[in-house]
Amino acid sequence: MRWGWILVGGFLAEGLVFLIVIPWSVLAGRESLVYSAPVASFVATFPFGLWVALKAGRRFVLHGLFVGVVATAFYVGITLGRPEPIAYVVAHFLKLLGGITGGYVATTLRRDRPTQHT
Repeated sequence: MRWGWILVGGFLAEGLVFLIVIPWSVLAGRESLVYSAPVASFVATFPFGLWVALKAGRRFVLHGLFVGVVATAFYVGITLGRPEPIAYVVAHFLKLLGGITGGYVATTLRRDRPTQHT
């Protein structure tokens, strides 16, 4: 497992969630967070799950999953585990799903590449 990349990917994914959600909530109002956070969680975690999985070279889906786990753990850590609206719980699930999907796409991308023998 490429734990260093997983930690970086999870941190960057959660950072991207904030970069998507905060400006949107300023424009659309704080109430929009229950709608934008779940969508942003999937959208932000997918590319970092893909990126880390491609760097890993194997166990693609597992690497993507752990990117989602780290992103979720980071958010829970900064909020000190306070109770959250159900939409945020859904957002955490979508972080996992985004990472898994990124890992799956990495699997298909690697499968499509010709194997190089040296």
